[in-house]
Amino acid sequence: MNLTLSGMAAVLYDGEPLTLTDDEMTRVERAYRFLSTFADDKVIYGINTGFGPMAQWRVSDDRLTDLQYHIVRSHATGMGDPIDPVMVRAAMMARLGTFIQGHSGVHPDVVRMLRDMVNRHITPVVPRHGSVGASGDLVQLAHIALAMIGEGRVWYGGQQMAAAEALASEGLTPLTLRLRDGLALTNGTAMMTGIATVNQREAEHLLDRALTAALWMNEVAGSYDDFMAEALNAARRHHGQMDVARRLRQMAEGSRCLTQREHELYDTAHRETTTFERKVQAYYSLRCIPQIYGPVAETLENARRIIEEELQAANDNPIIDVDSANVYHGGNFHGDYISMEQDKVKMAMTRVAMTAERQLNYLLHDRLNGILPPFLCMATPGLDYALQAYQFTATSTTAECQTLAMPNYVHSIPNNQDNQDIVSMGTNTALLTTHVCRNVREVLTILYVALAQATDCLHLADRLAPATRRAYDMVRSIAPAITADRPPYGELSALAAKL
Repeated sequence: MNLTLSGMAAVLYDGEPLTLTDDEMTRVERAYRFLSTFADDKVIYGINTGFGPMAQWRVSDDRLTDLQYHIVRSHATGMGDPIDPVMVRAAMMARLGTFIQGHSGVHPDVVRMLRDMVNRHITPVVPRHGSVGASGDLVQLAHIALAMIGEGRVWYGGQQMAAAEALASEGLTPLTLRLRDGLALTNGTAMMTGIATVNQREAEHLLDRALTAALWMNEVAGSYDDFMAEALNAARRHHGQMDVARRLRQMAEGSRCLTQREHELYDTAHRETTTFERKVQAYYSLRCIPQIYGPVAETLENARRIIEEELQAANDNPIIDVDSANVYHGGNFHGDYISMEQDKVKMAMTRVAMTAERQLNYLLHDRLNGILPPFLCMATPGLDYALQAYQFTATSTTAECQTLAMPNYVHSIPNNQDNQDIVSMGTNTALLTTHVCRNVREVLTILYVALAQATDCLHLADRLAPATRRAYDMVRSIAPAITADRPPYGELSALAAKL
């Protein structure tokens, strides 16, 4: 099983089957056999004790199997809208990633059932509300486990139905829980990690789109190109800034819109000039792109590392270690790593929305740019409004991002009779990050429309760099130039999907 973001994407988006190696299955079987013997005469949490604060009660030997079903059924208390099925599939893969480490002690049937449900697109319906992100994503993972035992509901064939019906359609027998399977299925960070996996893909794509827009902005403005110069950005030393500047220089190859400062200002022609028609330095939202998006790039780079480490981690409790012949009790289910990184990602993506909104304002504000008509109106000002109302949507959506960007990781509320006295709220954080990413896509969509309109106003299409010309052509394949007012909401939705 390829437990990287690219490996996850191959299964989630490209239709590749999820496969398990013989070595992975051997680790699972070895841990299960060890635990089966080791647990015979010992007190082990969640095998012969209750859960959480009720761990102080021993469960009689004749009810141990019932115990595993009780945690699944009792914890399926989620409410709210269903989580995106692709995120649930990612969570199922993340749980598999934990189990194949051989530290969970699950029966091999658990692993096989998760694999088969992913490959056959039987996706549990999982409500968004329920997890506090410590002891893992108990509630959401209980809904996944419930479907595995043939209860609850799933997405199958494009519709919701009873899990038992979908399993039967694929010739699958509901899972029989053993030893500690119920606890292992519910006790981990898989839901927040699955959501973060999908968020990461979206955020990285959005940064790519934002960099294209940033170069395109500077082409429209006819900016001096030294804002992305190698020597300038290397002097700052931050590798994210240097990487963003390098990417901008690569995309700018072939552009005939940018200006070289040494050709206009570093000669003697301006010796007697007292004022300059062209701005000597552009506004920050144009010339500070490496400095603004550099930290965003580094944030996403670190988030990718943390997510991939979590995908390959044993993040439940207790941890079975066959090599030392011991069972360790601790808190590997705590979601702090994912929660903190998702907070950082939503802050970084909010910064992208803020920058894009300011770039949009520059394009629409004729007294700022000095080269474009008000609101990019190509018809009759006062009668036609062109992109005036587009900005309302972009600004309000950016404002919502700013509210959602406030840290969620610090919003711990003790619960569970104070057994869970400090929690990560990781799944909430990841879902908020999803909301922010979708908002950023909408703001960038509006910016792309404005950039295409500005390009037409200035007749620049044939002078753009190939990279930005492709972006222009993409916009125009969906949204024609605005030469008379029309309702644009359908075009915006279609372009957002394309982005």
